[in-house]
Amino acid sequence: MFYWESPGPENTLATLNASIQRARQLNINDFVVASLSGETILQLLQLDQHLTITCVTHHVGFKGPGIDEMKREDRKMLESRGIRVLTTTHLFAGVDRGIRNHFGGVYPAEIIASTLRIFGQGVKVAVEIASMALDAGMIPYGQDVISIGGSGRGADAAIVIAPAHSQHFFQTEVKEMICMPRVKKRREN
Repeated sequence: MFYWESPGPENTLATLNASIQRARQLNINDFVVASLSGETILQLLQLDQHLTITCVTHHVGFKGPGIDEMKREDRKMLESRGIRVLTTTHLFAGVDRGIRNHFGGVYPAEIIASTLRIFGQGVKVAVEIASMALDAGMIPYGQDVISIGGSGRGADAAIVIAPAHSQHFFQTEVKEMICMPRVKKRREN
């Protein structure tokens, strides 16, 4: 396992290299990667073009009503390279967040997300996107995959995970932590 001193995009290349190295050792070919621009995916492809990659983006409306943060040309470019792109409601948001925004309070999915953030935002994202990709039928059921997330831009966390469908979320198994930041939040200067 690798530990980065702090979260952020400066860890992306090392995170991707560690992920590929562990995937090869475990004979895993399926990767799930959080990305809004496709930049992290392109870096991963430079390291190994033979991976099966699912890119998970923010859902439309995350940044504002009707806004899709992934540019249409970036989506088309990724898809032309055989990358499956998933844009859907976030596992730990959706209706629970809508209820909180309207009525106040905290709901179960948000408690799960906050608990996972103890390991860092990137680890939370990696767990979340693996189940989202499984629910969308983009990765095989019952198999380990490498899931890569980050704390904002780039990638700083990677795990080996056997995700469960959302309705059976607690059957998810995080098999290994490949890498994550030691410090979980960016320090402002």
